[in-house]
Amino acid sequence: MAINKPPATTNSDNERIVIGSAIASRLLLLFLIVFWRFLLSPYDTSASLNPPCLINPSSLPLSQQPVLFPQIGSAIESSIVWDGVYFVRIAQCGYEYEKSYAFLPLLPFCISLLSHTVLLPLVPVIGHRAVLGLSGYLINNIAFVLAARYLFRLSLVILKDAEAAMRASVLFCFNPASIFYSSLYTESLYSLFSLGGLYHLMSGRRSVSALWLALSGCARSNGVLNAGYICFLTMHWAYDALFLKKCIRKGLQVLISGALNCVFIFAPFIGFQAYGYYNICSGRIPEEMRPWCKARVPLLYNFVQSHYWGVGFLKYFRFKQLPNFLLASPILSLAFFSILHYGMSKTKLLFSVGFQPMDDDRNSAAMLYFPERVSRSSTPHTTSSSGLQES
Repeated sequence: MAINKPPATTNSDNERIVIGSAIASRLLLLFLIVFWRFLLSPYDTSASLNPPCLINPSSLPLSQQPVLFPQIGSAIESSIVWDGVYFVRIAQCGYEYEKSYAFLPLLPFCISLLSHTVLLPLVPVIGHRAVLGLSGYLINNIAFVLAARYLFRLSLVILKDAEAAMRASVLFCFNPASIFYSSLYTESLYSLFSLGGLYHLMSGRRSVSALWLALSGCARSNGVLNAGYICFLTMHWAYDALFLKKCIRKGLQVLISGALNCVFIFAPFIGFQAYGYYNICSGRIPEEMRPWCKARVPLLYNFVQSHYWGVGFLKYFRFKQLPNFLLASPILSLAFFSILHYGMSKTKLLFSVGFQPMDDDRNSAAMLYFPERVSRSSTPHTTSSSGLQES
């Protein structure tokens, strides 16, 4: 008697599930935001703070136009709170104040671009500032869906298991910090360019990867840490060329290429610091300069975070922050025990930083140890319901 086998599930089917889950999670979140907004008053009251621009008066005519549906515009503007106030302000007026340099330019630039092109006809309908806010919401929600898609593709390359990649991506769509990915924050753009950059890196497209990771550094300052992935692969590939294959020329090429890619990833953050120095410090006499301008390494970002927000290394670890740690304890515990489990199951691999892998570990991460296998490792497979892969 023949046994009917369940139909095979292709990677494209799983990817469609991930994209559908990402869209559904954004719609669910939008419903919850509107629902709770009707029931409760917002904690932050900074939404109404919008004085005239200081350095970009060209935006004034747009903000003074009569509005066809002021209630809709007011509803959107009232949702611009917390960091969103700064991002929308920068998109509208540029970097007016020293404290605004804590917010990197990628999101404000995208908001300004979209509001002056595709969504420009909506300005007389709901108002200029409302269009800026709407632009930010559209950008971040679209970026989140694309980030979920790239997480699935990246997981597929690494895990070689379409079902596990799909489950991980769906969990990402409904993660506890999901609200930040649909608000006027930089998490969505940062996730998109970080995950996309890692996917291109693990697929062997190092130049494309460096571009994507550099863009992540335009969204958030910790994007410079993504250069660590380039450093890790460069370290392994240089070791393979110099010590295993005894090819000095190839080893030097790997090291130079890795160094240039890392410099490229650091460039946006360094350039933004230079831009701030030019605007605030350049052309002033020493008595008029801000303290950070006179430092040996004048880092505006570090000064602003510390001076205006009290942010710095280990400064968050205070007793008054205990409720926030308790709130995050479920996810922190899950992350801690996941890392602990991995360390206990892959102890030798972990402490050797990948230089003493078992054969199974080499086969599961061929792109790390054998660069020539990158193109093969990124070849898509079809995964059946039984978990077997077919070429």
